[in-house]
Amino acid sequence: MSARPLLLVAFAAASLSAQNPIRVRVDATEAPQRIFHVQMTIPAAAGPATLMYPEWIPGDHSPDGPVVQMVGLFFAAGGATIPWRRDDIDMFAYHVDVPAGAAALEVRFDFLSPPEAGGGEFSVGSSATSELAVLNWNQFLLYPKGANPDTLQYQAAMRLPNGWGYGTALPVARASAGDVEFEPCSLTTLIDSPVSAGRHYRTIDLGVADGRAHFLDIAADSDRALEIEPATEAAYKNLVAETGALFGACHYRDYHFLLTLSDHVAHFGLEHHESSDDRTSERFLIDEAARLVDAPLLPHEFTHSWNGKFRRPEGLTSGGRDGGYDTPMKGDLLWVYEGLTEYLDQILTPRSGLWGADEFRDSLAFTAAALDVESGRRWRPLEDTAVAAQILYTAGDDYADYRRGVDYYPEGILIWLEADVTIRRLSNGTRSLDDFCRAFEGQPSTGPALKTYRFDDIVAALNAIQPYDWAAFFHQRLESTAPHAPLGGIENGGWKLTYDGTRSDYYKNTEAVRKMVDMTFSIGLKVKEDDGTIVDVNYGGPAQKAGISPSVKLIAVNGRQFTPVVLREAVRATANGKPLELMIKTGEFYETHRVDYQGGERYPHLTRESGAPDLLTKIIAPRR
Repeated sequence: MSARPLLLVAFAAASLSAQNPIRVRVDATEAPQRIFHVQMTIPAAAGPATLMYPEWIPGDHSPDGPVVQMVGLFFAAGGATIPWRRDDIDMFAYHVDVPAGAAALEVRFDFLSPPEAGGGEFSVGSSATSELAVLNWNQFLLYPKGANPDTLQYQAAMRLPNGWGYGTALPVARASAGDVEFEPCSLTTLIDSPVSAGRHYRTIDLGVADGRAHFLDIAADSDRALEIEPATEAAYKNLVAETGALFGACHYRDYHFLLTLSDHVAHFGLEHHESSDDRTSERFLIDEAARLVDAPLLPHEFTHSWNGKFRRPEGLTSGGRDGGYDTPMKGDLLWVYEGLTEYLDQILTPRSGLWGADEFRDSLAFTAAALDVESGRRWRPLEDTAVAAQILYTAGDDYADYRRGVDYYPEGILIWLEADVTIRRLSNGTRSLDDFCRAFEGQPSTGPALKTYRFDDIVAALNAIQPYDWAAFFHQRLESTAPHAPLGGIENGGWKLTYDGTRSDYYKNTEAVRKMVDMTFSIGLKVKEDDGTIVDVNYGGPAQKAGISPSVKLIAVNGRQFTPVVLREAVRATANGKPLELMIKTGEFYETHRVDYQGGERYPHLTRESGAPDLLTKIIAPRR
C-alpha cells in the first residue's frame, strides 16, 4: 500500500464532507494575553493517521507556519486520551492511532501569539494586543495529510472577549454576543479568510461594484485611531471603482479590507481572495505622513485578489487550490505575482486619490535610486531574489544592498513600468498594460477561483495586446547582473532620475515615519534618529570605505554629539570642502573615522524631459 492511502485511512472511512465536517473552535477570550485555546473534532475511524499543521502559508511564500507557537497538544478518542508522536523528519506532522470503535478524534491545543518584539514577519509575527487581535485560521488547526484542501470541509467557530467587534469575509451562520459560528467551507477557504477583532472597531461601507459589496473593517488600539477624514474615505471608495475599471471583473463574493492599526503588532499586508490582512501604525488614518507613506498598502493587497489569488504562478500552488500546505512553493515568477502587483499599487494609489502626482513621482524616484546603487546587482540577478524568496524574507538589514533582498517587489515596479511604456509607445497610445490586466486577470467575474500560469503564458498574453519580443525583454532584465537598475520606463516615459540637495516631502515623510536618517545617496548609510544606531551601510560607499559597518552606533559628527540636524549639516558642508569625521561605538570601543566625501547632501527626484511625451502622467490618470 502506498504512503498516501495509509495516512488517510482513518479519515476516508469517516467520510469527511459538508454534512460531516471537521469542527474547529477558537476561544479568543484571552487574546489580550496572547493566548488562544483551540478545540477540534475530526471525524475518523480506527487505524493509523497523520495530521499536519500548515507549513507553507499562501502569500508568505515560505515555510513559516508557526508550529513552535503551538503548545498543550492533546488527542483523545472515545473519552480517553491517546498518545501522539511528532514525525522525526517533518516537524509539522503528528502521528496517532485511532482506537477501534472511535468515531472521531478530539484535539485540543493552545496557540501563543508572539510578543511585539518577536515572531517574525507576516502572519507569523505578533498579532494581538490588549485591545485587538487578528485570527489566521492556519494557526488554529490540523488537517489530514494528503487530503485535498479544496474538498476537505471545516466548520469554524470562535469566542471573542466581551464587547469586541469583528470583521471577516467568512460567511456567518449565527452569532450571539461574543460567540460566532461560521458556515461550513473548504479548508482552502477557511485558511484564506482571516478574522480581525477588537475593542475599538468600526466598519465602513465602501459601496457595491459589479454586484459585490466592499467593506473597510478597522480594528485599532484606540477610538481616536478609528477616525477617518471624508477625503480618505472617498479615496478608498475610488480605489474600489478604479480597480474594478482596471480589471473589468472580480473574483470574490464580497470584499473586506481588514485594517489593523497598532504600533504593537507586526506590520505587513497579506492577500486573500475575498479580504486582505492589512496592518500598519496606530495613527495611519489620522497622521498625514503615515497615511501618505503607507498609502499603497491597501491597493497592493486588493490587487492581489486578481494578481496572485485568481491568477497565480503554477509553482506557487499544487495539489488543490492552495496545495496541501506541506507542498514546497517555487518563487521564480514572484516578479509577476508581487512585482506586477507592486507596480499596479503604485498607479492605483494616485488614480484613486490616495496620492497626488508628486507623491507618485517622488516614490518612484526613491525606488529607482535605491535599486540603482545596489552593489549586489553585480553578482545576483533579479530572478534569484525570487527563487530565494523563502530565505530572503528573514534576511537582516546589514549590507542589504550587497546581499539584495526581495527586490522583485521594487524592481518589479521598474520592469512593469517599462513594459507599460513600451506598449503605449509601440501602439501610439491605443493600448497599455491596463489591457493586459483586463485580458489576463479579468473577465469573466467569478467567485474565488484559481487559474495558474507559466512564463510562456505571460509572454503570449502580452503579445496578444502588443506584439514584441517580450521573452527577450524579461530574460534580459531578470537574468542580468548589470550594475544599474532598469530605468527605461522612466526615461522613455518623459522623465529622468536626477539628484540634488533637497529632500522631497515624500522623502521627509518616509524618514519621519521610519524614524530614520537616510543618507544612502550621499555617504551611504542609514541611521536611527533616536539612538544613532547605523542600520545599514552601502557596500563600497563612502562610509563603508571609511571602515564603518552596520549595527554600530553613531556617537558624534565632527566632534559634536549626533543628532539628525548635526549629521545633515555636516554632510551638506562637504560640498564646500569641509571634512567629515564620524565617531562610532562598536561594543565597548570607540573609533573615529574620516569619510572621504565631497558631494554634499544628495536626494533623488524625477525631472521632466522637455519635448518628450509625458507618459507617466497618462499612466496615473483615473480611468473613471
